[in-house]
Amino acid sequence: MIHETSSTALTDRQRKLSQTVREFADEVVAPAAYQYDTERRLPIEIIHQMGEMGLFGLPFPTEVGGQGEDYVSLCLAVEALARVDQSIAVTLEAGVGLGIMPIFRHGTDAQREEWLPDLVTGKTLGAFGLTEAGAGSDAGATRTTARLDGDEWVIDGSKQFITNSGTPITSLITITAVTDRHEDGSPELSTILVPSGTPGLTVGESYDKVGWHTSDTHPLTLEGVRVPRTNLLGERGRGYANFLRALDEGRIAFAALATGAAQGCLEEAVRYAKEREVFGHSIGRHQHVAFTIARMQARVQAARLCWLDAAQKMIHGKPFKAEASVAKLTSGEAAMANARDASQIFGGYGFLNENPVARHYRDAKVLEVGEGTTEVQLMIIARDLGFTA
Repeated sequence: MIHETSSTALTDRQRKLSQTVREFADEVVAPAAYQYDTERRLPIEIIHQMGEMGLFGLPFPTEVGGQGEDYVSLCLAVEALARVDQSIAVTLEAGVGLGIMPIFRHGTDAQREEWLPDLVTGKTLGAFGLTEAGAGSDAGATRTTARLDGDEWVIDGSKQFITNSGTPITSLITITAVTDRHEDGSPELSTILVPSGTPGLTVGESYDKVGWHTSDTHPLTLEGVRVPRTNLLGERGRGYANFLRALDEGRIAFAALATGAAQGCLEEAVRYAKEREVFGHSIGRHQHVAFTIARMQARVQAARLCWLDAAQKMIHGKPFKAEASVAKLTSGEAAMANARDASQIFGGYGFLNENPVARHYRDAKVLEVGEGTTEVQLMIIARDLGFTA
């Protein structure tokens, strides 16, 4: 449950939302999580239910079909889902932050009218194609190109690790591409909307991942892909700058996801430590087990306070880049540590995939990699402190 302080108090609406999503996660998502993890398939029926609940439209105004809430509300929903299934949580997090937000923020009226209605209601999903084999943290190394041929962009290149890019309901992918070169030779990066099914766009086979088996992740190949000139998203040459804003915001939601994973491990460990008996009493009576779980609680609370602080700064228009990195770093490490400790408390049962803590253990590693690695977060924090190394 959310434990508040005076500086991070939630509104009644936010508390109700958190409880509603928590109940949905426990009653609908959790019972199906092992099955879909084993099948390595995104349960579209659950995604549609989340859309009907308004989760994909949470941080968007009602005039575009959203719920008129804020980014804290989105993060609360992501955290509540991640307690039981990180794959479902990241589908929401990426669907909003990478699929919808760029179009809402930078799209033309025509683009917003065309794409937002189905995206904010969860009828369709959007993806963001940034990462390449040699370009991730270093987006300036992007090799995908887009050139104008009359009234069309012609796009060639490849992308990898693209979330929500190959689902049955994926409607479009926003692609970053080099559209020109500056005088100093540096790339002019722009973002272009590529509808699913466009000739020349090939969605590769789903990755064989360690974790997040239910999350949809594919490589993409673009060969002579042609889209209208009007599919340019935002100002030409501002693709990288626009992405950085989306990435900073995304780290907050990603931190909420990691906090939810850490919370889920904590809840499972508490339950098991009270139920499991050895030599006539529960294992929770052993000081080592009790102290391990106490540390897990401390990690969860620290992680939650970090993302709430970053989110509050963001929605109030204050600088939040460093705070987002602190939240992402703290929560990712908390999720990894809590997954390890919970698995240890469960013993052999913690090594079975049907056990939620085992899936958290597999899933949690990517929380130290996705949305910028731990090392990238340390670099950002160090720079904020005045260090240039």
